[in-house]
Amino acid sequence: MRILAVDYGLARIGLALSDETEFLAQGLTVVKRSSDKLACSDVARIAREHDAGLIVVGLPKLLSGELGERAKQCRRFAQLLETESRLPVELFDERLTTVQAERMLIGADVSRKKRRQVVDAVAATLLLQTYLDARRNRRHTVFPED
Repeated sequence: MRILAVDYGLARIGLALSDETEFLAQGLTVVKRSSDKLACSDVARIAREHDAGLIVVGLPKLLSGELGERAKQCRRFAQLLETESRLPVELFDERLTTVQAERMLIGADVSRKKRRQVVDAVAATLLLQTYLDARRNRRHTVFPED
């Protein structure tokens, strides 16, 4: 099954897509956000076009682990997206993925203008790869018998 990851932002929404084996994440595109309703429609269409069976929305928790205003906005967006796409939507902790993406792009000597265009898709890719790795690790964890 392919999984679509969403890095929600007020101006841009980064998207990444897994391969069918759920092993590798790849940046897909960035959707410009004018409203949540229109953005949900765009993301749902993209999910259908790529045969996604699940959507993962990044949940930017505070460093303390609590939910701030931004995380609450992401939860509302995820609920709208689940209704619009008719696909299961999971929230996944994505603390600092945008910061990591920005640092990676700076390290790769990507210009400021180009970074602005791709940082959200790179952040979505980091989010999705972390999610895929965690999902795979949960499946392979063996619990000792009592």
